[in-house]
Amino acid sequence: MTTPTPTPTPTNRTALALVRRVLAAPVRVRTYKSLLYLLLTFPLGVAYFVWLTTGTAVGLGLLVTVIGLPILIVTLSGAVAAAGIEARLARWLVGVDASVPAFLRAFDASEGLTLPGDGFIDAIRRLITAPATWIGVVLLVTKFVSGIVSVVAVTTAVAVTTALLAAPFVYDGSIPFAAGPPAGAGEYAIGSWTVSTLPEALAVAGVGVLFGVLALNALNAMAYAQAAFTKTLLEAS
Repeated sequence: MTTPTPTPTPTNRTALALVRRVLAAPVRVRTYKSLLYLLLTFPLGVAYFVWLTTGTAVGLGLLVTVIGLPILIVTLSGAVAAAGIEARLARWLVGVDASVPAFLRAFDASEGLTLPGDGFIDAIRRLITAPATWIGVVLLVTKFVSGIVSVVAVTTAVAVTTALLAAPFVYDGSIPFAAGPPAGAGEYAIGSWTVSTLPEALAVAGVGVLFGVLALNALNAMAYAQAAFTKTLLEAS
């Protein structure tokens, strides 16, 4: 008598789908788009921070002259434009549908560039009073902080994964394709554990594979969280 094969329950199917998704992280294009998104956060965050601090300091310092206010207006305009760039990066690289700031959406480029509102002065007034402008400033400041966190997370994950995967090749102090062991080469150690045999080195490499898969999933989650935060902030405008 043949025993019927158990039908997977919805809970089991969900768990299996989750496991497959986790294991598939190294071969998904979205993973590497997320990594690019995280890596871009650092240089862009630095650029945003320099733009805001320099423009604000110079503009306030020259506010008693005729050029101080224009500098501040250009600085705010740049912040809004940068927030629009962040919205597009979140959409293109992470798949989070973040909308551009409302002030940018008010521009009409169908028949040449048309400023929002009734002329140049009204457009400046809208820029200064629009919540989207100041939310964009807050977004750029947070990007500076998240950029530092992102680059540390990515570089740490790559360094640890590479060190673990390299164990079978370097545990005995030699490096493949090299004329000989490098000067000062010693024992391969992980904490207090010294890897001295090939089976041990292969075990370490296996841990490296597992760590790498988990790290990619964690970095995917980090990229999604940052893009979702961008979307939430911009929607509040």
